[in-house]
Amino acid sequence: MDRGHRTVAHTADVRIEAWAPDRDGCLAEAVAALVATFADTDAVPATGETTFELPVGDNDELLVGLLDEVIFRLETEGTLPLVTEAQPADGGLRVRWRTVDADAVELVGAVPKAVSLHALRFDRDATGWRCAVTVDV
Repeated sequence: MDRGHRTVAHTADVRIEAWAPDRDGCLAEAVAALVATFADTDAVPATGETTFELPVGDNDELLVGLLDEVIFRLETEGTLPLVTEAQPADGGLRVRWRTVDADAVELVGAVPKAVSLHALRFDRDATGWRCAVTVDV
């Protein structure tokens, strides 16, 4: 199974899907999918790096927490992740982002406001991990 993500048509909000052979790769693809819904980061080099941990949680909680962190950092620091590396850490998640200032990218869509829990999906199937998330804009 390859890694990837896409945006799916959804009324009034944005729905993203991501997939990868492993859970942490799927989480990284979900971050890339979220950013791609509103910012063109092609050919923009990373200018910063940040590392943080998400607390213990089930897979759904980790997915929502990670995507909420993207929105939070955009609002409070004006930064966006370009590359995400995630790995398990004591039941939670250790995340490393290579980042860029939001002012350095072109906005191409509505900036996300929150991650919806409605119709959230994050699970493993015979081919790998998949997630689907609705984002309020």
